[in-house]
Amino acid sequence: MKILILCTGNSCRSQMAHGFLQSLDSNIQVFSAGTHPAAKVNPLAVEVMAEAGIYISTHTPVSVTEYLDHSWDYVITVCGGANETCPPFTGKVKKRFHIGFDDPSETTGTVEFIKSEFVRVRDEIKNTFTDFYLTEIKK
Repeated sequence: MKILILCTGNSCRSQMAHGFLQSLDSNIQVFSAGTHPAAKVNPLAVEVMAEAGIYISTHTPVSVTEYLDHSWDYVITVCGGANETCPPFTGKVKKRFHIGFDDPSETTGTVEFIKSEFVRVRDEIKNTFTDFYLTEIKK
């Protein structure tokens, strides 16, 4: 089974979802990409994921164009921007979902507040993708 998770920058939400979903089942192939990929994965995303026992420090943002001709069991967008600007796939896509999350990288305030938003979104992604895995993939 192949799953692609899309976001705009592929530096935060999609990387966290990628990490959690892959940790649930080593038999599925999980990839993530961005419609406008950032230069690197957000360091706070790496930090809060490591605190949850998921290591994404070796992940690199990738452009969705690299995957357009692949076949996918699932293509999942995790931000509104990627959902609205997702290019058409020439490969077969069996199911497409949009599961949106707030972008913690846009948070302003104290260092503590910003980190708390990363943790909040991380936990939402973990819970949502665990439910998705149990109800959609493992059914």
